[in-house]
Amino acid sequence: MITRSPAFLQRHDEAKPLVTPPAWQAQLAGAIRDPAELCRRLGLNEAWRPGAEAGHALFEVRVPEAFLSRMRPNDPSDPLLRQVMPLGEEALTTPGYVTDPLAEAMHTPAKGLIHKYAGRVLLITSPACAVNCRYCFRRHFPYDDNSPSRAQWEATLDIVRGDPTIREAILSGGDPLAASDRQLAWLVERLEKIPHLTRLRIHTRLPVVIPDRVDNALLEWLGATRLQKVVVLHINHANEIDDAVVGACERLRAAGVTLLNQSVLLRGINDGLDTLTALSERLFEAGVLPYYLHVLDPVAGAAHFDVPDDEARELVAGLRNVLPGFLVPKLVREIPGEGSKTPL
Repeated sequence: MITRSPAFLQRHDEAKPLVTPPAWQAQLAGAIRDPAELCRRLGLNEAWRPGAEAGHALFEVRVPEAFLSRMRPNDPSDPLLRQVMPLGEEALTTPGYVTDPLAEAMHTPAKGLIHKYAGRVLLITSPACAVNCRYCFRRHFPYDDNSPSRAQWEATLDIVRGDPTIREAILSGGDPLAASDRQLAWLVERLEKIPHLTRLRIHTRLPVVIPDRVDNALLEWLGATRLQKVVVLHINHANEIDDAVVGACERLRAAGVTLLNQSVLLRGINDGLDTLTALSERLFEAGVLPYYLHVLDPVAGAAHFDVPDDEARELVAGLRNVLPGFLVPKLVREIPGEGSKTPL
C-alpha cells in the first residue's frame, strides 16, 4: 500500500486550490426551481399547486432566496409572489398574445444582436435570469440561437464597429449580469475600443433579486470603463426594495453609474395609485430615477396581467397630481416597427 505524507498532500492541495464561487453565483444556483417547493415555503394552500405546476411546465419557476425573503407568507396575493408564481391561466390562448410580441426576430442581423432603434444596439449577453417573471416578453425567446461564443461575438461586434451611427451598446438577456464578471469584462473591453461608442447601458434585475451580485468583481470592470454607464433596473413594487437593494444601488452609484428604473403595469400587482406613488418615492430614496412604466407586452401566457390603456392613463394622470414631475415615469408601449417607445 502506498502512503502519502502530509507534506505531499499539502503540495498537492496548493497545486490545485479549491475555487469558491462568488456568493451571488451560489445564490443563483440555489434558487427555487420547483413550484411545489415555492408553495410549501410560503405556506400556500395545496389548491394552488396544480396551477403552479401547469404554468411551470410552460415556463419554469425560478426564485432566489433573497427575493423570496421579501414575500409575505400565507398570502397568495403578495405582489412579489404574483410576479413569479406560475398559474394555470398561462395555458389559456388569448387572441393577440403571441410568442414574439415585439417582432424581435425581424431585427436580429447577427447572433446575439438586436438592432431596432437608431443609434443603439442590444446585445443578448446571457440567456439566464435570476428570477423568471411570469409576464416576461422574452419567455419564448430562442436563446439557443442567440448565445454567441467568443469567436461569434467578434463577428457580431464587427457590425457595431462598422456603423459609426451607433453610440450606445445595451447589455440585455435574459439578464446580462447572470454572466460571469470575466465574460462581461471581456465584452466591455471590446466595446470600449469601438471609438464611436460613448455609452454602456445594462438592463438588469439581478441587483434587485440578488443584491450580492453587486460585488467588487463587478464594480472593478464596470467602474474602469471609459464609457458612460447607465444601469436600468426593473422594479415593479416598493416591497422589492429592502436595505440590501439600497446598498447595491449605493455601490453602483459610487462607481459612477446612473440608475434608472423601468416597471411594467401589472394587474393585481401595481395597478393602484397609492402603490405606484409608493414605488416612485421608494425608488428615489434608493437613488434610482423612475424612467418608464410599460403597459404589458402581449406575450403568450401573460394576458391575465393586462391593464387597459385608459386605466393606465388615469393612473399616470393621478401620479402627476401627487408627485413632482421627475418622479412620474413615462407611460409607454413598444410597438413593432416604430422608431422608439410610443408614449400613451
